[in-house]
Amino acid sequence: MNAIIALSLFGITNLFLGFLNNRKILLPATLLFVLIAFGLNLADWNHEYYWFHNMLKTNNLSINFTSIILVATALVVAISRGFGNDEEHTHPAEYYGILLFSVVGAIMMVTFQSLFMLFVGIEILSVAMYVLTGSDKRNLRSNEAALKYFLMGSFATGIMLFGIALVYGATGSFDINGIGNMVNQAKLQDIMLNPYGPILYGGITLIFVGLLFKISAAPFHFWTPDVYDGAPSIFTAFMSTVVKTAGVAATYRLLSISFPAVYGLWGNPLVYITCLTLFIGNITAVYQQSFKRMLAYSSISHAGYLLITVLAKTPTTNSSILFYSLAYSIATISAFAVLMVVSEAQSKSGKPDETFTALNGLAKNNPFLAFVLTVSMLSLAGIPLTAGFFGKFFIFADAFSNVSSLFKTIAVVAILMSTVGIYYYFKPIIAAYLKKGDLEKIELSPIYKLTLIITTALTILLGIAPDLVKNIF
Repeated sequence: MNAIIALSLFGITNLFLGFLNNRKILLPATLLFVLIAFGLNLADWNHEYYWFHNMLKTNNLSINFTSIILVATALVVAISRGFGNDEEHTHPAEYYGILLFSVVGAIMMVTFQSLFMLFVGIEILSVAMYVLTGSDKRNLRSNEAALKYFLMGSFATGIMLFGIALVYGATGSFDINGIGNMVNQAKLQDIMLNPYGPILYGGITLIFVGLLFKISAAPFHFWTPDVYDGAPSIFTAFMSTVVKTAGVAATYRLLSISFPAVYGLWGNPLVYITCLTLFIGNITAVYQQSFKRMLAYSSISHAGYLLITVLAKTPTTNSSILFYSLAYSIATISAFAVLMVVSEAQSKSGKPDETFTALNGLAKNNPFLAFVLTVSMLSLAGIPLTAGFFGKFFIFADAFSNVSSLFKTIAVVAILMSTVGIYYYFKPIIAAYLKKGDLEKIELSPIYKLTLIITTALTILLGIAPDLVKNIF
């Protein structure tokens, strides 16, 4: 909670820093603000607190999710070097301020105790993302992406809000524990004989649809490729890591606390949604010619992997979701960091070249960037000795440990789709090492290079000794 208050104040502070003539102070200041929030978050470790009339709750699980969100935010801020290059059309103070406000919404999504706060958190995060997606006003793709995201996001939020109203009407409570108790009682008395049973079922379904939209699960994923492709790459990196982590955490928190008694209602459809998400995300990524668009479909597929362990409901579900979210986030940020510098160096007609061909010959003059790219792709593909391997291993282990034979089927589908993923994740590696290109040496700022070293080292370290983090979770 202290992190929420601090980030709100830091966001306002950033806006005032915009009045200074020195833009170079904004990045280190924002990075410092995020690190302070990270420290305040850890200060609550092993303590359980209720805030704002019991509408927010912090415990070790929410602190872990918040830590991943703040680590990802710090890494994204560290590679946001392009904000101040164009003094006429860029406004870094506003960008950093809005980014910090969006993190406030993400933290609320992982600490909510009331459906009120879930809605408020989603809105704070979503409105900030609508603005940042369209921040490149001279780019028609960015404008189109912002409009599409806004319209579809507004519909999804409206659907979820209607679902919240129905659940309140059936249970008389916005508190997720209170809702869980009422649902348990209704289940014991045969929920369908209860006059509010159909209303409750309808409300759960609508909330479920709204949350699945936020994490880009199929068939609610149609906005994702165009929005991720059109948004500035730095904000795409933020959306595919911080926003997805917050969405998955919120979904897991709500389903595991409020609706475990009606597992059949949401569990059975989620099985098909998970398989569909894995299939669409991986198969469609194979046909992409744009590296950035491939990462967008990759993000969809990773939502499917995370949903597996939400479904499995094993004692290790908490740590599996957390480890996978961390592994996925640091690898994705590494990939986007390489994409940004290479696409700018290979720009055509003033527009960044985000196709796979832009990576041709990367290893010749930029071996460090090629190595970072290789490690990130191997991790996303789930290759051993990377964090992504153990991320998928823990999730598959959760699926196989469930007594239901259905989970064995889901795990087999996920493993098959992982093999498909290896094909398209190796495309940038092949371009970097085996294809000829004329890419010159790219100069990196010290903080940019340090960030890539940190993300790559973490990916390898967690692939060799995953228990270093897994035991904390």
